[in-house]
Amino acid sequence: MSSSSNSTTQTLVIKPKSGWQLIDWKELIEYRDLFYFLIKRDVLAIYKQTVMGFTWAIIRPVFSMIIFSVVFGGLAKIPSDGIPYPIFSYAALIPWTYFSATMNASTQSLISGKGIFTKVYFPRLIIPLTPVLSKLVDFAIAFIILFGLMAWYGISPTVNLVFLPILILMMMLTASGIGMWLSALAIQYRDIPQGVGFLSQLLMYAAPVVWPLSLLQERFGESATFLYGIYPMVGVIEGFRSSLLGHNPMPWELIGIGTLTAIFLFISGALYFKNKEPIFVDVA
Repeated sequence: MSSSSNSTTQTLVIKPKSGWQLIDWKELIEYRDLFYFLIKRDVLAIYKQTVMGFTWAIIRPVFSMIIFSVVFGGLAKIPSDGIPYPIFSYAALIPWTYFSATMNASTQSLISGKGIFTKVYFPRLIIPLTPVLSKLVDFAIAFIILFGLMAWYGISPTVNLVFLPILILMMMLTASGIGMWLSALAIQYRDIPQGVGFLSQLLMYAAPVVWPLSLLQERFGESATFLYGIYPMVGVIEGFRSSLLGHNPMPWELIGIGTLTAIFLFISGALYFKNKEPIFVDVA
C-alpha cells in the first residue's frame, strides 16, 4: 500500500485596481509600521547630522518674521490691525511655513522615493502623506517662539484657542491634497518640481501673511473677501491670528468656505493620485 501527497504552490499576484479609486484606509492601517518608519526617517534625516538640530525649525520662521517686520512693517508701513507687526506676521508664518515645507517635500517625495516603491509593494500614498505628518514636528517647535512673543507683548490666549485643532486639521487637509496632486504630476512631468518654488512664493503673497485681511475688505468689500476665502490658507491664517491673538472675531465664513475647498483638494488629489498610480513605476 502506497501513499502519495500532492503539494501545490500558490502565487500571489498584485495588480493595480482599475478606475478611479479613493484612499484605502484599511490598507494604510495595515502598513502603519512602514508609515511610522518613514515619518521617523524623514525627521531624523533632516536633523540628525546638523549642528543646530531642531533649532532650524525656529530659525526659518523667525528670520522671515524679522525681514517682514523691517520691510513691510517698518519701511512699507503696512497695517497690522493694532497688533505689533512681529507677532502679527509670526502668527501667520507658523501655518504658512508648515504648508510651504509640506508642499515642497510632497512634490519631491515620489521622485526621491523611487528606489523604494519600484522594488516592493506598499500603498504608494504613504510617500506623499509622510511629509504631512513629519513636518508637524517643525510646526510644534515653532510655537515656542510664538508663546514667547505673546508673553513679551503681554498678549494672553483667548477662549478661541479651543478652535486651533480645527484650523490645524484644515491646514493638513489642504497640504495633503495639494501634495497628492503635485507628487503625482511631478513623477511624470519633471518640470513641476522646478516651478514649485515659484508657486510657493506666489501663494504666500496671495495669502494674508504680510498684510491684514481688513485691507482687502476696505478696498474691495465683503463679497471679494468671501471669494478670497476659497483659498483655504486664508481661513487658516486669519483663524490662527484670531484664536491666538484675539484681535478679531473668528472668521467662520472664511473657515467654512476654506474647509469645503480643502476637502475638494483632498478628495480630487486622492482620486488623481490613485488614477496615476499604475504608471509610477514606468515613469520613475
